[in-house]
Amino acid sequence: MTDYRLFGADTSPYSLKVRAFLRYKGLAFDWISRSRANEADFQANAQTVATVPLLISPSRPVSQDSTAMLAALEADHPEPSAVPDDPACAVLALMLEDYGDEWLNKCMFQQRWGQSPDREAAALRVLTQLYDGKLPRARKAPIKQIAERMAARLPLVGAEVENWQTLENAWRRFAGHLNDHLKDHLFLFGGRPSVADFAIAAQFQQMLLDPTPAAWLQDRAPFLVAWCEHMEDPHVGGPFEDLAALGETLAPLFTQELSVTYLPWASANAASASRNKKRFSVTLGDGVFEQSTQRYAARSFQSVRAALARSADNTPLQDFLEATGGRRYLT
Repeated sequence: MTDYRLFGADTSPYSLKVRAFLRYKGLAFDWISRSRANEADFQANAQTVATVPLLISPSRPVSQDSTAMLAALEADHPEPSAVPDDPACAVLALMLEDYGDEWLNKCMFQQRWGQSPDREAAALRVLTQLYDGKLPRARKAPIKQIAERMAARLPLVGAEVENWQTLENAWRRFAGHLNDHLKDHLFLFGGRPSVADFAIAAQFQQMLLDPTPAAWLQDRAPFLVAWCEHMEDPHVGGPFEDLAALGETLAPLFTQELSVTYLPWASANAASASRNKKRFSVTLGDGVFEQSTQRYAARSFQSVRAALARSADNTPLQDFLEATGGRRYLT
């Protein structure tokens, strides 16, 4: 048994995010695909929620928060670094990590559980995992139950039918601009991956398992697809680059997507949480977006705002956010 044990699932983007990070850090770990066979072990270590990933480490409490896991692993094992050398890029990496975890995840969830044949194919993968690869003979009913249960969660993440077009436009727009960026850069911030790479790649890796978004990505975003494959077990390919060298292709990710969807949504969600409101609506680039307030996302966004506040005197960062339209949502 190794020092690290990671309970996860191949159908969980956050599990893939942490698994790839452990590989990047060169840390030995046990990957435990959560199933009926190990459920008692999982439950004995789970905290308030029975979700994966769950990381057991030699020196820290059990964690089920992928963002906290990456931060702790980075602090305990700083090399190879996943924090860009340029302080401006380091803050942007945190912002893009949050985008992947809290906004792009909506898009992935919608694509997987909001349509056929993706929903049924995903349910089969979940069932296969639960039974350690040995499917029960009577599988039709449980596949239907899994698909229906997950589809019922669509409103909880903001993937209601009314928000469908906004979410679909968002991930396709982002994928197109990210593909352009990756034509000239190995990772988001140069020659090595940042926390943002791990978060965003994990969401697209899931989409590449689902037939409908996979077909679109393979046809329209070949550099992104290759990057996703590389991000399963990434290695340093060179140094981080500074914002001046990245800005030309990094900026469209913000002007055309983050400042149009994620940042106004996150700001509105945080305001709703602060007022203890159950639901909120916000006008985004593609229309009105309404959903239940997400309190974890509000806390996560507050961490992004705090990181930016600590960089108030970083002129290149402030100028970049002003020029790309996002600064007004971050104060």
